[in-house]
Order: sequence, then structure tokens, then C-alpha cells
Amino acid sequence: MKLEVLEKEGFYHIYNRGINGCLIFENDENKKFFLKQFSKYLLGKISIFGYCLMDNHFHLIIRLNDEEKIVTQAFSNFFNSYVKAFNKEIDRTGSLFEKHFKRIKLKDEEYLKQLILYVHLNPKHHLDLKFEEYKYSSYQAFVSNKETKIEREEVLRLFGGLQNFVFCHNQKNDILTEKHTFE
Repeated sequence: MKLEVLEKEGFYHIYNRGINGCLIFENDENKKFFLKQFSKYLLGKISIFGYCLMDNHFHLIIRLNDEEKIVTQAFSNFFNSYVKAFNKEIDRTGSLFEKHFKRIKLKDEEYLKQLILYVHLNPKHHLDLKFEEYKYSSYQAFVSNKETKIEREEVLRLFGGLQNFVFCHNQKNDILTEKHTFE
């Protein structure tokens, strides 16, 4: 599979999962450390439009603020730092993630909106958890007034405001719930 080339100012869905479906997060501390390292290595080089960390995979929605080589190296450093710490903590060796992180360039604003909904609803889809309460997604950062590193204002503008942002999430959640009920 040929990897999408990252371009400055481009929007991307970045995701990966554990090799052979293994866990990449064994506990909340792992998820907190992942987010801390993500900020350490990538903040400023990218803007964050959404994320969700599940036990065996993650999703990031970003825009590049820097050149491809700089951002790619920052991702490499970030993933290496996380894997080394994770492996040391649980006394394992070797690769944790599938070969390369996947990236899909987002073509338009509608795709971006749908992806934000998809990423935030991952806890519902995979674990049947309430997405609004899930701690390791960016959803709560959008609906709170707390300081955040997420591009809150830009995303809420994209959805036409906070009320519509919440409405769209609830509507998509209802569709998922209804679909799950009839399966």
C-alpha cells in the first residue's frame, strides 16, 4: 500500500492499530502518556481537529502546519518514544504498531465533519460506551469551556455552532444505536 504524502496545510486522518490486533493501551496511564507525548512532539507542527484512543487502535484528525519531512520525523519520534516506554512498562520487545501509520487526506469539509463524528463515536461503535462520557476522545474538549489544544472554534464553526455539533453527534449516535438494535 502506497502511503499518502503529507502536505503542509493538508487535513489528514491518521490512524493505526496494534500489530496483530494487540493492545496498544493497557490502562488509562498509557493513554495519558500517549497524549502527553503527542503534544510534546507534534504540537505546533500540526493542529488537532479530533482524536480517539481505543485499547487497540487510535484515530487522529490533524492539519499540517509544517513541511512533510518535519511532521513525518516528529511522528516517528513520537511513536518511538511511546513504544519504548510502553514496552519497558510491560516488559515486552518489538514492534507495537502495524508497519506505518495510516493516513488519508481529507478532500473537503463534509468529509472532515463526517470523520469527526465517526472518530468521536468510536467508543459507542466498538465498546457500546456512551461517547459523551468517554475520557480519551476529543469530544469533551469541544463541549466544555476548559482550555484545550484542540481547534475548538474552527470545528464548532464548521458545524454551525456548539448546539449543532452536539445535535449531529446525537443524531449519528441514534442511527448507530438503531442499526445495532436491528442486527
